[in-house]
This record gives sequence, C-alpha cells and structure tokens, in this order.
Amino acid sequence: MSRDKDTTGTLLGAEDPPAVQILRAGAPSPFFLTCEHAGEIFPKRLGTLGLGSADLERHITYDIGAAAVARSLSQRLNAHLVLQTYSRLVVDCNRELLDPGAFLEFGDGILVPGNRNLRQADKDARAEAIYKPYHNAIDQQLRRLQSIGPPPAFISVHSFTPVMNGESRRWQVGILWDTDSRLSDIFIEGFRAAGYLTGDNEPYSGKAPQDYTIDHHAEAIGIPHVGIEIRQDLIDDIAGVETIASVMHKIIESIPAKIGLQ
Repeated sequence: MSRDKDTTGTLLGAEDPPAVQILRAGAPSPFFLTCEHAGEIFPKRLGTLGLGSADLERHITYDIGAAAVARSLSQRLNAHLVLQTYSRLVVDCNRELLDPGAFLEFGDGILVPGNRNLRQADKDARAEAIYKPYHNAIDQQLRRLQSIGPPPAFISVHSFTPVMNGESRRWQVGILWDTDSRLSDIFIEGFRAAGYLTGDNEPYSGKAPQDYTIDHHAEAIGIPHVGIEIRQDLIDDIAGVETIASVMHKIIESIPAKIGLQ
C-alpha cells in the first residue's frame, strides 16, 4: 500500500498481537531491561507501509539482534524485560511523539510511503494502540520494583547498522549516557577489557533528545541507567547473540558491588 488507510478507529484488530511483550514480570532482580526497537511486524490494517520485502529486513525496520540479546540477558539475570512488538516505522517508541522521527518518512536511502503526509488522527491512533501501552508498561513495572526494594538499574538494549548513509562505522559497541555515568563507566570499561572497540556516546549520544525512553523513565526519577548499542554484524546469528550476552552478563553482575545496588 502506498499510504495509510483510515486508522481513526482501533488500529489493532483481533488478529494482531499486543503492542507490548513483558518477560519475567515478577522477577525481583534489581536490573530492568527494555528493547524499544525489538519488533519487526506491522498491524494488519497498515500492510507494510508500502515497503518491499528487502527493506523489511533492514535496520530501518527494527534493531537487528537487539531483542535476542535482551531476551538472553533477561533469562541469564532473571530480570524484567519490556519489548515493543511492532516495527519502529509504525511509531518509534524511543522518540517523543512530536519528533519527526517518531513517524519516519525517509531514512538511510529508504522512503516509507505509508508514513508520508500522515494526518494527526493517524498518528494519534498509532500512539494510542502502540506507543502509550509500551510506556505505560514500563511505568507500571518500575513502580512495582521500587515498591519492593531499592531503585532498579535501567538498561535499554539497541543495535546499529555497520554502514549508515554509505559510511562504515568502526565502533563495535556504543555506550549511551547523559547526566549519570554510574553504569556507563562500568560498561565502557567492561567492553573495552573484553576487547571491543567501544564508543563513549558513539555512534549515537545519550545526550541527544531522541533517547526518549531513558530520559523519560529513568533519568527523570534518578535511577541508574544506560543505553547499549551493539553493531548488528556482531549479533546477526545465535552464536553472536550469545557471545555478546555473555559479555554483558559478566559486566552487569559486577554492577551491584560497584554502585551499591542490592
């Protein structure tokens, strides 16, 4: 399809899965994991937003490998994990809704026909069905964890493409942070000790306004937080996912002793 159908009603139908996936909701772990760009599917009513099959497999649609790493960490740590089910192209849950990137029309040489000239009613329908439930789920589970113990450590898992706009990226891992470096210092040191070329707010910066989830849910209430970006060629198969997850698991296990997290 070339553009949206009328979505002023309920966007998700009976055949569509819920917008949010929550794993280990009752886990007492002090670590709280999210994956904003986990999903790669689209609501049935939107088709594929006019994209062909090749583009649906590219990084513009979802963070390749990120969900698999987050799931592995959740299992290893017995930690709470919130994942977004739908493609970031439907609505990007790591952006403010007023950010043009929340409903991306063009990126990395790819035009998204179904996001061109969206009416406000279309944007509102996507936000109500997908964006708000995702962030509400994070709020609810953070409140639960805070009610039973000390503030949890918030870790957002993402991935980035090795080549963007024709330019290769040398970083293998990026650690994103803004005003609180408690976790970022530990992750930078840990990944570098493991031999990874690790960027400090590279190739993206946690100081940028696009880092909405951490800014809104973690930084705003002062809990320890960090964004992890992993280059996608390192986690595009099971072996790569488990290698990175193992390194991250080791780093995360060192956190409580270093910052007093119980």
